[in-house]
Amino acid sequence: MNNLNNPYSLIIFDWDGTLIDSIEQITHSLQAASKIVCGESITEEAARSVIGLGLQEAVERLHPDKPQALTKKMADTYRHHYTNENKVPAPLFDGVTDMLDELLDKGFNLAIATGKSRAGLEYSLTEHPVSHYFSTTRCAGENQSKPHPEMLLGILNDTKTDARHALMIGDSEHDLMMANNAGVDAVAVTHGAHTTDRLMTHKPLLYLDKVADLSNFVLPHENNTNMRVTK
Repeated sequence: MNNLNNPYSLIIFDWDGTLIDSIEQITHSLQAASKIVCGESITEEAARSVIGLGLQEAVERLHPDKPQALTKKMADTYRHHYTNENKVPAPLFDGVTDMLDELLDKGFNLAIATGKSRAGLEYSLTEHPVSHYFSTTRCAGENQSKPHPEMLLGILNDTKTDARHALMIGDSEHDLMMANNAGVDAVAVTHGAHTTDRLMTHKPLLYLDKVADLSNFVLPHENNTNMRVTK
């Protein structure tokens, strides 16, 4: 679906912090892995700052002075903790299923580009049965980590979509930088990993207080009060 008022036919979502409320869950496991492997505490702010990157890239950024063998052990410990010990809930954000229903009904093609591994995304999708909405997905480990554009370029290729007709939705600067690097327009959501001020430095088209309000942008409704246009 694209026309003079709405040029987009493909909408690409980040997963963590964008569609599911998982930031606390991720930070908890990053903090635990750092403490277990390195004996060092990391702040919630530091943990949030790397969400959106691939896991190995994230732990290396948190501990740039540590050898790769240790950061690999930390990544393995994170995976174990996240899958087996982390009890922090990570529900879909309010209104996500209704939004996806509406977008799909109106003819949009939907995709996911996430910093999760394939195993991590599949594990999360077992808790949230929304995989049928998405025609294709891209994960860290199979592609270069955000902010490299490889994930988005692969999705564009899969769906035979020109970058001008794609829209990236994300909650971290890594999502927005990836979109910029791929020549794809972006929308920021502010209920995830990074602050509004941090997101705005990467010039998204607009930012949303709730991801479910995206339909007010791509399918204009009467009440758009939760959109903050930046351009």
